[in-house]
Amino acid sequence: MEIKNIVEEWIEKYHKEYKFELDEKRVVSQSEVKGAIEHTNLKPTATPEDIRKLCEEAKEYKFYGVCVNPVYVKLAKGELKGTNQKVVTVCGFPLGATPSQVKAYEAKRAVQDGADEVDMVINIGFLKAREYEKVYEDIKAVVEAAGVPVKVIIEACYLTNEEKVAACVISKLAGAAYVKTSTGFGSGGATVEDVHLMRWVVGERMGVKAAGGVRDFEAAVRMIQAGANKIGTSSGVKIMENAK
Repeated sequence: MEIKNIVEEWIEKYHKEYKFELDEKRVVSQSEVKGAIEHTNLKPTATPEDIRKLCEEAKEYKFYGVCVNPVYVKLAKGELKGTNQKVVTVCGFPLGATPSQVKAYEAKRAVQDGADEVDMVINIGFLKAREYEKVYEDIKAVVEAAGVPVKVIIEACYLTNEEKVAACVISKLAGAAYVKTSTGFGSGGATVEDVHLMRWVVGERMGVKAAGGVRDFEAAVRMIQAGANKIGTSSGVKIMENAK
């Protein structure tokens, strides 16, 4: 079946079946939150010393790992040597409007430098134009080049719910391991509504990463209750201190 038909079936299913229900009774522990956090510094002003501090904090609080720009992958990998913590990086970041071949090379190079996971930005313009095959090929190119788990950043703040469904369906078809809400550089970050919808589309076999604007423990808990199993945030320390 063509990708367009599959996407349209899911959009129809969304209109007929989807219902937002947050499982607020689900107990989320401090341990679960810190184990979900990808401690992040993607600022253009980040210095090597900032990245070393990020890694030290990740080790101290036992976060899942760190998320850094590609130029700092080697540094972060060295700083986390001897731990089980992951080095996550980004490609096509933050706009997603880079040719697929460039995204693929960026991902491959990052993995050669030591990245354990790659977060790529979807081509938002192609998605909004319903150029679903192009979106699929873009994601697939990165998945194949990386050879490690790929998270597809859909930048939900710019999308309608139907477009969010389409982005998640295409990411699943292209072999991505996760879908991710936001870059943190758009007009809005993660919402529980978006996380819940994304989880509904991808099911339990894919991951969902909530990123952008998650700054306190309560917000992190709600993201997990909504279906997130990873949280990208630069406020990891604050979140865990807040939990105390």
